[in-house]
Amino acid sequence: MASEESVKRCVRCGESKPRTAFHRRRSNLDGLQQHCRACASDYHRKRQESLGRKVRPKMDVPEGHKLCLKCGEVKPWSEWHRNATASDGLSTRCKACRAAEGRARHLKRHYGLTEAERDELVASQGGVCCICLAAVPAHVDHCHETGRVRGVLCFSCNAALGQFKDQPEVIRRAAAYVEGNAWKPTLVAPGVYQLPS
Repeated sequence: MASEESVKRCVRCGESKPRTAFHRRRSNLDGLQQHCRACASDYHRKRQESLGRKVRPKMDVPEGHKLCLKCGEVKPWSEWHRNATASDGLSTRCKACRAAEGRARHLKRHYGLTEAERDELVASQGGVCCICLAAVPAHVDHCHETGRVRGVLCFSCNAALGQFKDQPEVIRRAAAYVEGNAWKPTLVAPGVYQLPS
């Protein structure tokens, strides 16, 4: 039988339970709450329901797993980021949900778009990249001077525009070069070159 010091009696259910079954509370003499964890959880749930707040369903979660408050799925601990301030040491949302929220915040912060608006833009493009008309569009393209969103491009086309530094005259010369028109610099004015006709 366990010693008196290793167990405590819950004032709500009346059961004697190990001290680990109670949350800590520094203000009490023994440093533990008066109600066991199960009773405290039950009380909190009923209180939230009486106030008309949304309460997640009570479910048995296997050891080494946790319920994601965002997607409602039970996932292993490896699918969670660590959070030193949480009682279980894990975040309240799984890695996948946090990543989705991060992408949504990035879209709004950098481009002023919601995910729905981005999806509308992709649909208006026919579901393909605006430039190559073949690949799946995944990167929002914008003017670096004005911030105006121009479209949604595939990775390769978006990277190509970046390499050309969004300079139309350089892109035109590159197109002429690819078409077989060797570009020979003809100086027309200081700093101004003419493409061959």
